[in-house]
Amino acid sequence: MDPLICSAKGCRAPAAWQLRWNNPKLHTPDRRKTWLACPDHRESLSAFLDARGFLRETVPIDDRDRLEE
Repeated sequence: MDPLICSAKGCRAPAAWQLRWNNPKLHTPDRRKTWLACPDHRESLSAFLDARGFLRETVPIDDRDRLEE
């Protein structure tokens, strides 16, 4: 299984967090998209999504349950 990599531009670090979001203009309220974040980029990626009103939740990546989608 390939390692999960941070979604920040140019970052190749392993992801530790799922940033679960949706765009209410495009997605139904229950739909969640996922960005992955390493510890170094968690704050900046979360701030980007939150500033737009898209961030719904931030959850740690669990090796037993790789990603919810």
